Amino acid sequence: MVLGLPAEIQGCLFDLDGVVTRTAAQHAKAWKTMFDQFLAEYAQGQAPFDVDTDYLRYVDGRKRLDGTRAFLASRGITLPEGTPSDTAADHTVLGLSNAKNALVLDLIAAEGVEVFDDAVTYLTAVRDAGLARAVVTSSANAEQVLTVTGLAGLFDYRVDALVAAERHLAGKPAPDTFLAGAELLGLRPHQAAVFEDALAGVEAGRAGGFGLVVGVDRIGHPDGLKTAGADVVVSALTELLEVP
Repeated sequence: MVLGLPAEIQGCLFDLDGVVTRTAAQHAKAWKTMFDQFLAEYAQGQAPFDVDTDYLRYVDGRKRLDGTRAFLASRGITLPEGTPSDTAADHTVLGLSNAKNALVLDLIAAEGVEVFDDAVTYLTAVRDAGLARAVVTSSANAEQVLTVTGLAGLFDYRVDALVAAERHLAGKPAPDTFLAGAELLGLRPHQAAVFEDALAGVEAGRAGGFGLVVGVDRIGHPDGLKTAGADVVVSALTELLEVP
């Protein structure tokens, strides 16, 4: 089966949220709930967190702490880092980040995790073609999501926030996590394709010198993905199966 990939590609690196699962919407809702509550308490008069702009620009695809810092910096707000036990009430980077994670876990527990059928079809085709596969995500909850959805068997390796912390890997838009994924697959960057829906993730794929960077446009921002460095943009991964 044609995969729509250059001949030199021997492995694929997939982001999780927004590419394989629909959890990106739950993450966006959790970020907005957390930041809107914080701004109402700490910075009254500032505009609420905007999912269409702030989410894409500052937090989508980034490590949780990096996303928190980036959004706060965009509003000119500086907070102490805090401690791992902090809550949102402490008004620290760690406290806000912890609150966001608790919110998204509650949403996933209440709503479940929806999987994109086109992603499963494409991943299955990649597996059947004998290409190596890794999931590369900024989420710390990837193992749970893959287990709940039954998708774990479609991937050979997982590089998530926990692995990044253990190995001291910089988060997207730095290419470090994708490079680590390629290394686990035994491939050089030009032999691997990156599949990303986030601008920061596409930038990471481009910065890493990967053989192909596929922008997955689930929310209608193809131009942004192209500008960030995507070689090709699709709204569904199965579009690649139609490429001769």
